[in-house]
Amino acid sequence: MRRLDEAAEIILCERGEYISYANCGLPYYIGNTIRQREALFLQTPECFRRRFRIDVRTGQEVIKIDLASRIVTVRRVATGEEYAESYDKLVLSPGAEPLRPSIPGIESKRIFTLRHIPDTDQLKMAVTRENARRAVVIGGGFIGLEMAENFRKAHLEVTVVEKGNQVMAPLDYSMSAIVRQHLLSKGIGLILEDGVRSFQEGEEGLTVYLESGKQLEADLVLLSIGVRPEVRLAQEAGLALGKAGGIAVDSYMQTSDPDVYALGDAVDVINKVTGLPARIPLAGPANKQGRIVANNLVMGNHERYKGTIGTSIAKIFDLTVATTGVNAKQLKQAGIPYLSSFTHGKSHAGYYPDAWDLSVKILFSPDNGWLLGAQIVGYDGVDKRIDLMA
Repeated sequence: MRRLDEAAEIILCERGEYISYANCGLPYYIGNTIRQREALFLQTPECFRRRFRIDVRTGQEVIKIDLASRIVTVRRVATGEEYAESYDKLVLSPGAEPLRPSIPGIESKRIFTLRHIPDTDQLKMAVTRENARRAVVIGGGFIGLEMAENFRKAHLEVTVVEKGNQVMAPLDYSMSAIVRQHLLSKGIGLILEDGVRSFQEGEEGLTVYLESGKQLEADLVLLSIGVRPEVRLAQEAGLALGKAGGIAVDSYMQTSDPDVYALGDAVDVINKVTGLPARIPLAGPANKQGRIVANNLVMGNHERYKGTIGTSIAKIFDLTVATTGVNAKQLKQAGIPYLSSFTHGKSHAGYYPDAWDLSVKILFSPDNGWLLGAQIVGYDGVDKRIDLMA
């Protein structure tokens, strides 16, 4: 917005103390791959104020929106003091929060989630200063497996518990099997098709009771079972929610109120392959949406967000795992016919040294050959290939 309009008054309210940090780098700071905490920060409130003349208000949470009066109520987190602030246009980017189900014992201080810098600091302290030896990770998705790797780098014994029959849900079962074997080869314990019944804290640590009757002993537990959009503020204001559970927006990222826009992990988007509403909480789409909203705020609605294909990539020990589009499960649910093809090759010509295994699965339309999804697991060259598929 500031690049487009030097005169606009721009106020940014953030209930936490940090406004811009490398979210994807948090696990690697805990595992000491990223050694300097300061390397996680991309921008500071002071820099935003000085360089862009933006009124950044950290530690201040918007708790109410009056759509009719175009006024928000802001609470200073430290003191509880409240004040009113008017707006001409309002942008909601509250993000998503980690799921924390009401399981007995869930309130234990040995149970962590990883979303923000304070979460990271607490988890780092638990790993390094409290002599933790055993970690249980609940959930086998991207963050859970990245944390499993970094717990191992920090010399902890690690067990991953996953309710489904595979790790990495965006992958189809056949591709996730490669990841599973790699995790086992790195000494990660895997328990699939089992969930948590309760936690019980004792003098020596935390006991995790599983639905199967198994018991796991842990010094710390990481909950990584997904996120849900923070829609309470929008819902209480009377803004419409979408079919997938996020804030409903049109292609201009405009909500049901013409003066309010929303973006990021909190909104429903259109899955470009299925054409159906979806929640796809990824940094790339959020970044693009932010630029589109800024353009539309300053110059009027003229730029559309055309949907998300959900390209993502992760490093799991020595493997790189990437997906784009949709997988077979999603295609079946949407009733979309498809064919699939597997290629098990090398990262480059086999006669040249260091040619690593590379497995590619594509899903495509039997009618016209349109690419519907791609999944790649390998050691080298995964990134450039998934980029081409995307």
